[in-house]
Amino acid sequence: MAKRINVLFVCSKNQWRSPTAEAVYRDDPRVAVRSRGTARSAKQTIHAADLAWADLVLVMEYKHRRRLLADFPGETKFLPIEVLHIPDDYQFMDPELMELIRSSADPFIDAAITKA
Repeated sequence: MAKRINVLFVCSKNQWRSPTAEAVYRDDPRVAVRSRGTARSAKQTIHAADLAWADLVLVMEYKHRRRLLADFPGETKFLPIEVLHIPDDYQFMDPELMELIRSSADPFIDAAITKA
């Protein structure tokens, strides 16, 4: 089996989207997962150590990518940060959200594993 990669899911408040993504992939043998938020009021706020841990960062919207690049320029310089284009329209573990996460994240995860 290919190398297991570390995937960090990021949204704003780490309340619905990124924790759902973490739960969806928690038992996936291809990845180790964490979720964080960019807002100071996030349940788990992102730190430089999270970015150092990650092999791949999957953000829900472009604004999350821009925030990471602005707040952590050194840590993100060579780190793949991909946008899933998932709006903040869903509750935690919403079945539609879970399907959107899988269909959006799987191609990026597969590509990262292939490169690993």
